[in-house]
Amino acid sequence: MNRKEITAELSRQLKQYINPFNDPRIYYATEVTFDYATNNECRIDYMQFKPRNNSVSGIEQGLFIAYEIKSSVEDFNSGHGCNWHIADKSYLVTTEEVFAQIGYLLPHWVGCIAPDSRGNMRVIKNAKIHDRSKPINEILLMMFRSSNRELYKLRKELHK
Repeated sequence: MNRKEITAELSRQLKQYINPFNDPRIYYATEVTFDYATNNECRIDYMQFKPRNNSVSGIEQGLFIAYEIKSSVEDFNSGHGCNWHIADKSYLVTTEEVFAQIGYLLPHWVGCIAPDSRGNMRVIKNAKIHDRSKPINEILLMMFRSSNRELYKLRKELHK
């Protein structure tokens, strides 16, 4: 498989890992962009929000998890992504082969998820909670904006 195909497959497997039963109570968004149109613009491949519960304080104490997909060593070294500071927890999503080559370059708090021999995602390095650099309201707004963009694309496809 080429880099694009590997990325697509890792994305498909990650979606299954994040939300295996298509549960609407699992909150995540793809290609979440922060600081748009500035010199600090960055994008997270997948961003998940896990509220502690549905109370006001439970939502405010929620946990943000960032997933960054890297299909190769070259992709990891490209300078795109690897925005480990945005969320409370961050995971590199890659193959075990790529992780073996670049795992030592990850900050100590960044975890790794990779498919096993049967194609099921598994944590091969646990992420640790790390102070995020963005407030909850900004992250939720950027997730909402990204989700809305995806819905717009889907509606456009359906009306062709």
